[in-house]
Amino acid sequence: MQWILLKPAVMAKEYPIDAAVIDLGLPDFSGIELIKRLRKENIKVPILILTARSRWQEKVEGLESGADDFLTKPFHYEELLARINALIRRAAGQAHPVLNHGNIELNTVSKNVYVSGVKQDLTAYEYKVLEYLMLHKGEVLSKSVLTDHIYDEDFDLDSNVIEVFIGRLRKKLDPDGTIKPIETLRGQGYRMADDKR
Repeated sequence: MQWILLKPAVMAKEYPIDAAVIDLGLPDFSGIELIKRLRKENIKVPILILTARSRWQEKVEGLESGADDFLTKPFHYEELLARINALIRRAAGQAHPVLNHGNIELNTVSKNVYVSGVKQDLTAYEYKVLEYLMLHKGEVLSKSVLTDHIYDEDFDLDSNVIEVFIGRLRKKLDPDGTIKPIETLRGQGYRMADDKR
């Protein structure tokens, strides 16, 4: 049992996790114990509890153990997704679903992006890259971190696909090349440039 509890904590430290969804009714150990272990290991990832239990005491216990929100089964997928997105935004210091950077506006609910009020047509992957960069303003994000975020399965980390997405985003967000919203830090990765508003 000790190994089972330690493994998720190790994984959470080694892999970039935006949020964790933990079921209280795990087969081998308590979801509450897992949450406590993650918090004891100083892992600050937002945690959403899933539970089939409706007793308020169990919800309180889950929140007091370090979870950030809970959802009772059965639930609608759209509600789960909305709650996870809200947790990720709050963790990034963005309580509102609209992210702004200079003349760029990104709505995390509608998935629309506007530049100076004009809607931009982004592919799903371009949107994911931009949203991740905007949620992590000021942070340098490597190609491997961005790749891990936008692809669900293992992907060739040596691929230049992230460079392609960044190039396309730059053309769509800044066709004249005057604002330069995305910076490249050679050998390190990418980040949103200082907001020049």
